[in-house]
Amino acid sequence: MRTRTRQNGPRRWVVSGVTLIVAVGVWALIAARVDDPILPRPGAVAAQIVDIVLSGEAFTNFASSISKIAAGFLIAMVGGLLVGFVMGRSKFMASYFSLPLFVLGNMPGLTYAVFGLLIFGVGAGGPIVVSALVALPFIAMNVAEGVRSVDGNLLAMCQAFERHKRDVLRHLYLPALATFVFAGVRYGFAMAWKVEALTEVFGASDGVGFMIRKAYQEFHIADMLAWTALFVLTMIVIERGLAILETRFFAWRKELA
Repeated sequence: MRTRTRQNGPRRWVVSGVTLIVAVGVWALIAARVDDPILPRPGAVAAQIVDIVLSGEAFTNFASSISKIAAGFLIAMVGGLLVGFVMGRSKFMASYFSLPLFVLGNMPGLTYAVFGLLIFGVGAGGPIVVSALVALPFIAMNVAEGVRSVDGNLLAMCQAFERHKRDVLRHLYLPALATFVFAGVRYGFAMAWKVEALTEVFGASDGVGFMIRKAYQEFHIADMLAWTALFVLTMIVIERGLAILETRFFAWRKELA
């Protein structure tokens, strides 16, 4: 099984690489055919990416966006853990929070962006709150499932031996919740990152979304595509990093299975 997994890894990357090369080739052919600034060629976008990175704008704006997401995620983690835990322990609380979480999780990103601008104006407050609201349902629902997955017999045993609630939380709930929380963080981060960038497009003075809007207003299509490409690349790197961490931290579960 391990040999097969190692073989499938490089093969998957080769297929992804070939697909990307074909897509860029088709883009280059269409851009050459159109021959209009509205559809810049891949080379022009790549050159713009290099200029953005070398100028330092990429670092400052991505640092601003990531710091807002980190602040929003901290709020979402605290709220999601509390709400998810009480949902997992109480059927009444699960029924009480299920509809609000469903609404928050399925609200269009554009709605979040507009309300963030209307309520908080241009600044960091809107993206931070929006990131928290988008990520909270994913974390809360996964935490609730993790709490429900705890073996009732183990809980009864802890009560029989009069274990302290702190010990039950540390040695029983936390190990059971770890994988569920990690899954919620991965999905929540992916959604929050996109909505946060959209919120920056409407109401921010810096960040990746702000730079995309700026390029659009100045009709610099190559610049706009360059920032979008950097955004996608950063998302891929972060998502792959979280996936690797999850695999390393919870490899013992797969070995037991």
